[in-house]
Amino acid sequence: MPLDHAWIAAHIPHQGSMCLLQRVETWDAEHIRCAAISHRDPANPLRTHGRLGAACGIEYAAQAMAVHGALVGAGEAGEARHGYLTSVRGVTLNVARLDDLKADLVIEAERLGGDGNTILYAFSVRADETTLLAGRAAVVLDATALTRSAGTSA
Repeated sequence: MPLDHAWIAAHIPHQGSMCLLQRVETWDAEHIRCAAISHRDPANPLRTHGRLGAACGIEYAAQAMAVHGALVGAGEAGEARHGYLTSVRGVTLNVARLDDLKADLVIEAERLGGDGNTILYAFSVRADETTLLAGRAAVVLDATALTRSAGTSA
C-alpha cells in the first residue's frame, strides 16, 4: 500500500488543504522522511500576504511526526493517538520563505527519546541538499494524563 497523500490524510487529523504532506518516503521505529509539494500551492492555508514563511516548516515537521506516530504505534486500544506539539526548541531558519522554492520539500523527524506519553523529536526541512530549517520538538500524546499526574504529585 503506497503511503501517499490519501493515506496520510486518512491517518492524521489534518484534513483538506491543511494536510500538507504528499508522501512518506521512508520510515522505521525512530525516523521518518516525507515529501511535500504544497509549499508551491498559492492556496496553501499557511500563506499570509501572498507568501509562505520559513517558520511554517515547523507545521510540515509536526505533520511528519503525526504520520510517524500513526505508523509506529497505535495505543493499547489499537488506534493511533493524536498528539499535541507542546514546544519547539533550537529552531534555526536558514531561509526567509518556502513558497519560492522549486524543489519538493523533504521533511525528516527522528525520535530522540520519550515515554508512553511524551516524545522528543529532532526535525529538519530540506530542499535539494539545502537545510531550510531544523530544530527539536516535544509532543504530548495525552494532555489529560499530564494534568492527572500533576494533581497527584502535590
